Amino acid sequence: MSQPYMFEKPLGLRDTLPQAQQEISRLEMIFQRELQRWGYDFIKTPALEYAETIGRASAIADHRLFKFLDAEGHPVVLRPDMTTPIARIAASSLRQAPLPLRLAYTADLYRSQRKEGGHPSEFEQTGAELIGDATPYADVEVISLMMSLLEKSGLESVRLAVGHVGFVNAFFYDIVKDKNVVERLRNLLYNKNDVGFHEYVATLGLPSDVARQLNTFVDSRRMNNDETLEFLKTVVSGSATPVHSYYRNIIELVHLLKMDHLEGQIDLDITLVPHLSYYTGFVFQGFGGNLGFPVASGGRYDDLLAKFNRPCPATGFGIRLDRLMSAIKTPIDRNAQHKRAVIYNRENAGKAMRFAASEREKGHAVVLQHADGIDNPETFEQQFEAVNYFLERTETSE
Repeated sequence: MSQPYMFEKPLGLRDTLPQAQQEISRLEMIFQRELQRWGYDFIKTPALEYAETIGRASAIADHRLFKFLDAEGHPVVLRPDMTTPIARIAASSLRQAPLPLRLAYTADLYRSQRKEGGHPSEFEQTGAELIGDATPYADVEVISLMMSLLEKSGLESVRLAVGHVGFVNAFFYDIVKDKNVVERLRNLLYNKNDVGFHEYVATLGLPSDVARQLNTFVDSRRMNNDETLEFLKTVVSGSATPVHSYYRNIIELVHLLKMDHLEGQIDLDITLVPHLSYYTGFVFQGFGGNLGFPVASGGRYDDLLAKFNRPCPATGFGIRLDRLMSAIKTPIDRNAQHKRAVIYNRENAGKAMRFAASEREKGHAVVLQHADGIDNPETFEQQFEAVNYFLERTETSE
């Protein structure tokens, strides 16, 4: 094993430089203010969790967990998501709190990468969880809230893809009656492998009308919302009760989104399947800017809290701050433009300090810098929108 170079970092880890950190802070302030306006309370969980609880329940593949032993020899993991720790808290410390709970967070998450390939092993996420409400009104609330946060962040052309993993599971099982086949079809949907989906359906030996229905299902991702709803209406006519029930949920959600004036930003995609296996109902992904991949995602996970002995419906979302920053058109060095500098010498130190303190009390960002500590005055001063000098020499008596 070769020795790392002095400036190397572990695989998938990155430094956050001042300009990027300023933008992260801006987003955090916007999100915290908006989440609190919607009645969500912020929560914080430890970075380390037990592998036998959070690690097992998180639905993150085992090889992507950072696992090691604590001082007492217990297997622990760095938290790979926040939904599972919050489910733990809802079933323990907040067990007696009245439902529904509305909880929010901003936290660093950790997922190991075999090869970096642009995927970070540590990333920051802001999210919200609505626990204890099984109605579609709760789904609409978290969707509307996530859309509001993305728009207030400055993200342009915000759109949301919405699917229903419960409908997908029920529809596939109603046709093939084999859980292994359903799982294979789900994986092909998740990887957006339409060609592979069609080829696999051809190997199942299904009646031609059934095979045609499955093939049309995967092709529906290219339909508009009205076409998708019409297709769903035709496929549920002869289906089992669970398929009908999930179909009614979809119709109700679309109706509620129209009431909330969001239908123009929603793409109904019934082929949408997330990588996290704990989702049971509606799932969604947020897009914007020029990125071709989602900056946010979420959904309903009604079975997760049962793993902590508190069966309870829940829904929520998370926004990846690194992805969001890549999608937002941000002015260069937004905050540095509003900094002021106070440059002083030894004789005027007290006067300069009082002036800087006064300006800071007025709400200005002020850098107080002794002239002897500046390497290149011209370059240094270009960072600021204004510079005040306290450099006049004064006579001193001996």
